[in-house]
Amino acid sequence: MLSNRGTRVRGSAGRRPRRVAMLSVHTSPLHQPGTGDAGGMNVYLVELAARLAARGIEVEIFTRATSAGLPPAVTLAPGVLMRHVTAGPYEGLAKEDLPAQLCAFAHAVTRAWAGHRPGRYDLLHSHYWLSGHVGRLAAARWGVPLVHSMHTMAKVKNAGLADGDLPEPAIRVTGESQVVRAADRLIANTEREAVDLLRHYDADTRQVAVVHPGVDLDRFRPGRPDAATGRAAARARLGLPQDALIPLFAGRIQPLKAPDVLLRAVARLLTERPWLRDRLVVPVVGGPSGSGLARPEGLHKLAASLGISDVVLFRPPVGQDRLADWYRAASVLVMPSRSESFGLVALEAQACGTPVIAARVGGLPVAVRDGVSGVLVAGHDPRDYARALSRFADDASLTPRMGAAAARHARSFGWDRTAAATARVYGQVLRERRLRD
Repeated sequence: MLSNRGTRVRGSAGRRPRRVAMLSVHTSPLHQPGTGDAGGMNVYLVELAARLAARGIEVEIFTRATSAGLPPAVTLAPGVLMRHVTAGPYEGLAKEDLPAQLCAFAHAVTRAWAGHRPGRYDLLHSHYWLSGHVGRLAAARWGVPLVHSMHTMAKVKNAGLADGDLPEPAIRVTGESQVVRAADRLIANTEREAVDLLRHYDADTRQVAVVHPGVDLDRFRPGRPDAATGRAAARARLGLPQDALIPLFAGRIQPLKAPDVLLRAVARLLTERPWLRDRLVVPVVGGPSGSGLARPEGLHKLAASLGISDVVLFRPPVGQDRLADWYRAASVLVMPSRSESFGLVALEAQACGTPVIAARVGGLPVAVRDGVSGVLVAGHDPRDYARALSRFADDASLTPRMGAAAARHARSFGWDRTAAATARVYGQVLRERRLRD
């Protein structure tokens, strides 16, 4: 076992692959995170692929074409090529409809491979269970190892459903089990996720490697009070009051992410401290996703029913640079998620020098250092989140103090470290395949 700041991989590195095929069936790395099915996995794919390419490993990402006007291939970064695969209708296809298109996707991927000389790809890395299904077929056809990243797991999500949320279907549970059996290696975001793979899916201990996701430390960085990147400057650019208490929610608006918990906590906070209303702004930056699409105005209606519409600021998803401004402007980021495989948003906010209030679920206890870079809350009771928010309302020094610790904590999660650990996993898998063959 080789340990690298919480990254667990086994054995010696073996040889490094020349070219890796990555699969992302249900969401394209080009899609805007924070809306539809686009989220942390999109960021993960782009960053990991670019950092692997910088280490000399070419990456080709296969994703489903969602428009007839998309070019067959797009260069995302030097050494990173994204291929658009036609599989089913371009538009109007929900994620729940995609299992019926997996055969078409697999056929298109293997057809693209057939146009090249044998041995074009040394290894295949699939992301999410839909891609894993295609991956196990393609890897067997190409005679290459399969590395798979779950990102989220049906059994874990179903154990933490919000009221009114729909459970993940049985076809996904079965499909994930099949992918686990087929994969040469499973990359888990945290030790907790590794344990879930062993407990819920009977994965082999030797099959699992833990590699923490990263954060772009060049884009997400703390501002200096006297510089254009500081909190005051960010608030000015966003039109936010300088003296406001600003608890931020950033992400997809769906029951799983529990933005309603934040709104209910804010309502309770104002009941207990009505004088805060004049200096409280609650930005919600993101778009409806998943089961949240059934009631796209649900969160607006909840804010109205709670009597807090005047302090809640709804904003659509934004690009990464603009998102960094929202992080810097905030007093604290709030993540009351019901399930979170890691929580890239928490890392991004901390890298910008903003502390985090988060649910003690999934990978968030790794992403957030409780009592140092933020506050972890057990459960999803709005009263507990209101108490956590009151600490920031009562102590103006808490944001800069915890924010400085948050930035230091985030510095140990750069994407270069993630790419280096992932490359070692690839090397070990190739070495094992070579010894076995």
